Order: sequence, then structure tokens, then C-alpha cells
Amino acid sequence: MCSTFSLSSMPCNGADNGKFLRSKSSVTRARAEVIAAPKGSSQRGFSRLLKHGIPHTDLQVHEIVERQSQANSLSKQDICRKPEFHPAFLEEAYERCRNICAEYAKTFYLGTRLMTEERQKATWAIYAEMFSAVWCRRTDELVDGPNAVLMSTAVLDRWEERLQDIFDGRPYDMLDAALTDTISKFPLDIKPFRGMIEGMRMDTTRFRYDNFQELYLYCYYVAGTVGLMSVPVMEIAAESEASAQSIYNAALYLGIGNQLTNILRDVGEDALRGRVYLPQDELAQFGLCGQDVFARKVTDGWREFMKEQITRARFYFDLAEEGASKLEKASRWPV
Repeated sequence: MCSTFSLSSMPCNGADNGKFLRSKSSVTRARAEVIAAPKGSSQRGFSRLLKHGIPHTDLQVHEIVERQSQANSLSKQDICRKPEFHPAFLEEAYERCRNICAEYAKTFYLGTRLMTEERQKATWAIYAEMFSAVWCRRTDELVDGPNAVLMSTAVLDRWEERLQDIFDGRPYDMLDAALTDTISKFPLDIKPFRGMIEGMRMDTTRFRYDNFQELYLYCYYVAGTVGLMSVPVMEIAAESEASAQSIYNAALYLGIGNQLTNILRDVGEDALRGRVYLPQDELAQFGLCGQDVFARKVTDGWREFMKEQITRARFYFDLAEEGASKLEKASRWPV
């Protein structure tokens, strides 16, 4: 525990932090959520691909929406979630988060520079804790690095315990403190953060995805959850007549679109690590298989396959853009 800051009180006892509920059959029992193909898309190939993921009711997104829409009740209901930090300490903590974001997510960082100061700090804190060298990149090393064989459920369990400590107002270090402070200012629920860790768990055991529904679930955990974390920080416009659920769905779709894009960009790099994040059944529809990916064969069939994958990613970006227009005016352009 860092000795440079003091906590105002002991952590909450028995507080409900939205413990993540795991379902063994969430993929196999998933119902189809049919989405029409975007206008102007190539119907020949895209019509043959699944355009639906896991229904958001199965992912229990509504619980997150409800908890994060309670007028900051998550951040204001318990005095134990409001640790007191010295202003100079907090300033340095957020500056470290900013530096991490600027180094590891350059284009993302440029977007944050368009945000208000409070939103900048909150976004930097979330990034530094969940996606930077000190958390997500450190976890990436555990999953994909030379020590991957030593990876176990217990390792990620410890990360999850640390996350719980942050939400209970017991940060371990300076970067944890920045997120703890952010949680005290914005109605952030722990469930999306746990979902991110669940995505890391999948990376320890899954190297192939049979279909798009399975891939969608993975994308939800590692990226859709980022959108859910971001809505309370960006804030929904007071004048918006859209439902909170629809705006959260759009934020989730932005994460899905981003992750699908990352997957398409990193096909070669992932293949070198023995991973194929492309739906196996869809590869087969275009006369392809995993071995074609590992052999790095670029054929006409491959190009057609990728065109349709790109079309689907763009479709999710289109869905996301509708929700972005319902955010607070100061948050729309950065998003």
C-alpha cells in the first residue's frame, strides 16, 4: 500500500458491487439478434455472414445501465468510497495516467485532448488502469508473452481482487488512486471492469472462434465494456429524448467496431502467436481455413472475405455514431 495518501475510512462491508455473473452456456444458448445489413453494403457476401451477436439481455447490460444511471448514486452513496488524497499527489497520479495514455494510445490520446479537464482525467485513469503497461499490457504479457505457460486463473483472480480494492477505496499504488478518485466523481459500476478481465481469461484458453457469436462475446468483454465504462464520463445530454439503454448500446457497438477493426488489422501478428480471431465458419464460406491464415496466403477469396468483415465492422461504427450524437455536446466531437 502506498503511504503517500490517506484514506478517509475503512472499505465498505457487504456492499453490492455488481459481482460479475458468469454463464457457462452464454454462447451456445445465445438467441439471434437480427440486424439489417447497412445501406450500400455488398449484399452478395455480407448476406451470408452472421450480422448478430449475443443479445444484450443475455449480457445483462441493462443492470449496468441502471446502476450507472442513478444520478451519481454509485459515487456518492457511500462515504467509504471517497478516500482523501493530497491534491499534489492526485495531480501527479493523473499526470502519470496521461503519460501512459500518450505513449501507448497516441490517436486515442489526441481524442482525449478535446475533452473537458475532468473527463480527460477520468479517461486517462481508466485507460492507465485497464489498458496500459501497468494493467492490461502487463496482463497481455502474461497471456501472450514468454511466461504464458505459467498463466493461471489464480493470476487473473488476483487482478480482480485488486480491482475490488480500488472500488472499495483501497488503492494499491498511485495509478490505482487516480481510478479510485475517478470512481468517487463518476457513477462507474465495477461490472464492465470485471468484464474486461473476463476477456483476458478467454485469451488464456481460446485461440479460435467457431462463429461470430463467439467472437462477439469476446469483443464485448475486451472492448464493448470500454464503451459502457465511458458513458458516465461522457454523460448523456440532458435534452436527449433517447433512452439510456439505446445510448449504452451505441457505446457498446463502438467498442465492438473498434475491436473488429483491431482484429482485421492484426491478422498477421496474431497468426504469429498461433491465434486466429476470425470466425472459422465464415472462413469456410469463402473456401478458407486457419492454415491459409498461418500460411499468409492472399487470394481473391481472402480479399472477398476481408471486404465483408470490414463491411460488418463499419456497420457497428454506424450504429455507434447514432448514439454519440445523444451525448453531452462537449463529448460528441472527442468520441
